Amino acid sequence: MSQVTRERWDLGGTQMEELLSDVARFKGESLWQDAWRRLKANRASWYALVFLMIFGGISLLAPVLPLPSPTAIDLQIEPQPPVAPWQELGNDGFRREYWDLNALDESLVDLRQMIFGDWQLSNWMGTDAKGRDILSRIIWGSRTSILVAIAATLCSLLIGVSYGAVSGFFGGRIDNLMMRIVDVLYSIPFIFVVIFLITIVNEYRTELEDSWGVNREVVFYVVIGAIYWLTMARVVRGQVLSLRETEFVEAARVIGASSARIVFVHLVPNVLSIVIVYLTLTIPAVMLFEAFLSFLGLGIEPPKVSWGLLAVDGSEVINPVRIYWWLIVFPAAAMGATLLALNVLGDGLRDALDPKLRGKD
Repeated sequence: MSQVTRERWDLGGTQMEELLSDVARFKGESLWQDAWRRLKANRASWYALVFLMIFGGISLLAPVLPLPSPTAIDLQIEPQPPVAPWQELGNDGFRREYWDLNALDESLVDLRQMIFGDWQLSNWMGTDAKGRDILSRIIWGSRTSILVAIAATLCSLLIGVSYGAVSGFFGGRIDNLMMRIVDVLYSIPFIFVVIFLITIVNEYRTELEDSWGVNREVVFYVVIGAIYWLTMARVVRGQVLSLRETEFVEAARVIGASSARIVFVHLVPNVLSIVIVYLTLTIPAVMLFEAFLSFLGLGIEPPKVSWGLLAVDGSEVINPVRIYWWLIVFPAAAMGATLLALNVLGDGLRDALDPKLRGKD
């Protein structure tokens, strides 16, 4: 042992420099750094992420873009087909006709008029029978889907993760009681709950809006958020059950950490990879559910627009005589591309965050 130690400390200057240079070439990576590197190496997932970021940015900045108003009506005999950009780039026919926008969107529309004036893009994706621009309605409708997805995501994070982590950590009777509550909520047919709540809101709309500030759209967001935290709670609970007896949890108990600290500081960060992957799968399900409810007339009300209302408009023009294909193809392509990108991204995140695949390219 003494000989090995003496040889280790008797390295010359040149040997020490070579050793240090070899060490410098091999830098350690955290789990998140390794996951980010492997996600970028997965071309399909990386392109899906870039597409979602671009499409999300366009949707959120819709009031600033030189788009025609999504509610400006120009009654026509039949829907007008798409106009190629090289045939007509734009015109000066912008009319400021919207629903009741919030203060932020109103200021963004003011900024749009300051930049572009009355100039707007032509009907690159055609118009419907009421003369409303399809491209504008697709982009404005995607904002509704994004807002609903954000609401459900926040509910899943705040309620589902906390509920599932607490249930899994304490176990026993507490876990059994909390999971039975989840089972009861699962057994509720939420489509009937939506119909019931929307009926009440429609009956007492004025009183609810004046006294409580509750309208149909708020109820819609709350109901969807209340559905999608249940599965998240079960997923997190299962992960916490497998982690609560591990060494790092026992070490935290030994040093006197409280139960709340163990749950939210030690356990929750260790299940975030599963949570992130599940969220990428939740968002497409939320978007489809919103479109389904709006298609049934239980979601967003005109003059606001959503992808579900665009599906209604498309279904109304399907007939054996003539099909106005642009009313069906473009909204379906936008929704399909978004849902496909989200699922591809979720699959890539699952691979990137899998500890078993760490260091394997």
